[in-house]
Amino acid sequence: MCPRENCKVPLELEACKPRFPKEVIELWGDLLRDELLCATGGQLYCPFKDCSALLLNDNQEVIAETECPYCHRLLCARCKVSWHSGISCEEYQKLSEDERGSEDLMVRNLAKEKKWNRCPRCHIIVERTEGCLHMTCWCKYEFCYACGAEWTHDHGGCQGN
Repeated sequence: MCPRENCKVPLELEACKPRFPKEVIELWGDLLRDELLCATGGQLYCPFKDCSALLLNDNQEVIAETECPYCHRLLCARCKVSWHSGISCEEYQKLSEDERGSEDLMVRNLAKEKKWNRCPRCHIIVERTEGCLHMTCWCKYEFCYACGAEWTHDHGGCQGN
């Protein structure tokens, strides 16, 4: 908008070219382009804080794993985050915010590989090293390691190990 007091007339880039330095006009043009791309959904920014380059999807294909052409690191274009190796986009989207870090994903993959389970109440990862299937978590919840059901007098444990 025009900077004059009480003036509501929008400023046009072409009309302002003779009045502003070339650098300002180029920046203005870049901002207009970015705004247009945001409105059409054909863009995303590199998720790495030391890069944050604007990335374009020219052919509007749905892509997931891709490499930033500026910093050359892998990212997920669907989830708009660094690449989440070993986990699908659907699984990643179901994770809570505090489970999406790279270290959290590595622990999640290790737990899957080692066949560790989660406490049904507090969701902390637990490992059965020996003994029966009766587990008592740090949160004091008692459950069956095989099926995750609450351990009761009626539930004597599952047959599977």
